[in-house]
Amino acid sequence: MLLLLAVAVLPARAQPASTGVLDWKANTTLASYLTQQLHAQYAGRAAELTRAAQSAAGAAAYHDSVRARCRRVLGPLPARTPLQAQVVGQLARPGFRIEKIIYESTPHHHVTANLYVPDGPGRWPTVLFPCGHENEAKATVSYQQTAMLFATHGFAVLVPDPVSQGERLQLTDAAGKPLARGGTTEHTLLNAQAALVGCSLPAAELWDNIRGLDYLATRPDVDTARFGCLGNSGGATQTAYLLASEPRLKVAALCSYVAAGERNLELTGPADGCVMLPNAGRLGLDIADWPIAFAPKPLLLLAGRYDFVDYTSIETAHAEIGCVYQALGQPQWHDLFTVDDGHGISKPKREAAVAFFLRWLKGEVPAGPITEGLLPISTARELQCTATGQVNTRFADEVNLAAFYQAEAQRLATSRPTLNAHNLSKRIVGVVEDRAMRDLFDGKNNKTLPHFEAELRDTLRRGGLLFRKLIVLRDQFPPLPVLRLDAPTARKTGRVLICFSDAGKAALADSTAWLRSQLKHYDVVLLADLRGQGETADPAAALDPKYYNREYRPALVSLHLGQPLLYQRVADAMQLARYASDTTPGNRFIDLYASGTSAELVALHVAACTPRVARVRVRSLPPSWLEMLAQPTVHDVYSNAVPGVLLHYDVPELVHMLGVRIRRM
Repeated sequence: MLLLLAVAVLPARAQPASTGVLDWKANTTLASYLTQQLHAQYAGRAAELTRAAQSAAGAAAYHDSVRARCRRVLGPLPARTPLQAQVVGQLARPGFRIEKIIYESTPHHHVTANLYVPDGPGRWPTVLFPCGHENEAKATVSYQQTAMLFATHGFAVLVPDPVSQGERLQLTDAAGKPLARGGTTEHTLLNAQAALVGCSLPAAELWDNIRGLDYLATRPDVDTARFGCLGNSGGATQTAYLLASEPRLKVAALCSYVAAGERNLELTGPADGCVMLPNAGRLGLDIADWPIAFAPKPLLLLAGRYDFVDYTSIETAHAEIGCVYQALGQPQWHDLFTVDDGHGISKPKREAAVAFFLRWLKGEVPAGPITEGLLPISTARELQCTATGQVNTRFADEVNLAAFYQAEAQRLATSRPTLNAHNLSKRIVGVVEDRAMRDLFDGKNNKTLPHFEAELRDTLRRGGLLFRKLIVLRDQFPPLPVLRLDAPTARKTGRVLICFSDAGKAALADSTAWLRSQLKHYDVVLLADLRGQGETADPAAALDPKYYNREYRPALVSLHLGQPLLYQRVADAMQLARYASDTTPGNRFIDLYASGTSAELVALHVAACTPRVARVRVRSLPPSWLEMLAQPTVHDVYSNAVPGVLLHYDVPELVHMLGVRIRRM
């Protein structure tokens, strides 16, 4: 008892006062802001579609607009080059054979595929069947079953391995061992690389599939007037890209279709890199628009009512697609088949797809229901096209996508114009969508800029320093939490220091000795959390580690919106510089201090864009985007990704432009 009493009267250990400023659930702030921006971008789409569906001319104009936007958002496609196609083996099966095919979609970039061909002579109607995200790709059991069911009903079926799956892993060591944790991770990493050079991974997948049709067109046993396409899950997304791009397709079906649309992004957040296309939201493209680009050709949606793919989104897409088909006079050419199951191309969905293709590609109406019998499943090794199991180890001259994007970046480095403050600001204005951000970078007169204000919320004493807790608010911007330190009033230097860190202002506030030393040289020191950092960092629960990015959700939604997260943070820092200038009497110089790659990139951009910044102090110079491309498995690239940035500049050019204004700590 005496011991317990002694413990009870010991003083409690003091907990350091919080550096938090926002008095709400701060880590939802950026997500809420981006969701509001998302809805604002899509606000006019429904009305536009409704108006378009009032007449055939309106629907045709909407269809043409969608096709143009789809092609634009996918990015450039390569030139056609020799396919160098070869049949490297075949397997005999009851009623059909499986040929093992290898072709080059671009020089030294090999595609492995299986072609299912019915027995007997004929020019067969042919189905291109892009695979979903299963690592086995063309060897996936349900995909084999689908191809065999089509083959036994008189269709040839080409099943290519997508990049990063099957025999086409792009990121491997010399022995062919994968360097990433799966196909969706590879897709995501490669799409970040592609974005930097103005390309996209979906465009690479699209080109592989277009060249697959080109290969089929060389075969005498294929009827090129009767091409169709069917895809499941990620394969359905690949199919959707084809629908907007490939006029040779006559019939299509999308199973467990998912794309980055308004509702999906709000409910589940961004998906992997073969789904996420920068600027899709900026161009108003939603989940139904890709199939609308195919109208009014026969189209079937296959859905599982209990799929993790949001079924309400599928129903909405079906209705939106249907109104265009109705306006174009072909409502019966579009249908939705739903089963009480989950994700994937299950037996009833396969059977429904075959019946649909028989009707629209062969002109046959089955006398009874299509019934799938038992057919032999092959092993992945039996279906393998390369001797080693991977194109990276089979072909010494294989050019994987990572190497292609690196070579493109090096080529761009020799042809870019010299960087200066004017063309940098012009570049940023050309990328960002938000009007308030554009005005900042345009260098408009202060009277035209949206009003901002700073609210004092509280104070904090720590280490002999008095911190004022401020929220800097501005119309159309998320609130910025700031800690402000003021030097003694008797001394004025005319200088302000603005500090930000990837770790947030709390980490900076812990360094009280360092802060005291800074107050000897500055009238005001501001410690700020730029959006998505510190207090407003996305919650860890929202992060899927397979994406290799600590802020994947806000970074990808920002790219979808056409507002790269890096440029949003640059706008925040420029806003703080204006706040410092306008609220600090006699202020003549602003210095920036940055810690961490994202913060350092922000500081370099701000200093390059505005003469208000006299000096930039950084712990280290951030890596160039070219260096990021040279390390394809590096984490957090999306945090600082700007689509097409390497067409215009790289980090060393920012550093060179700033010259002596940069100081390394």
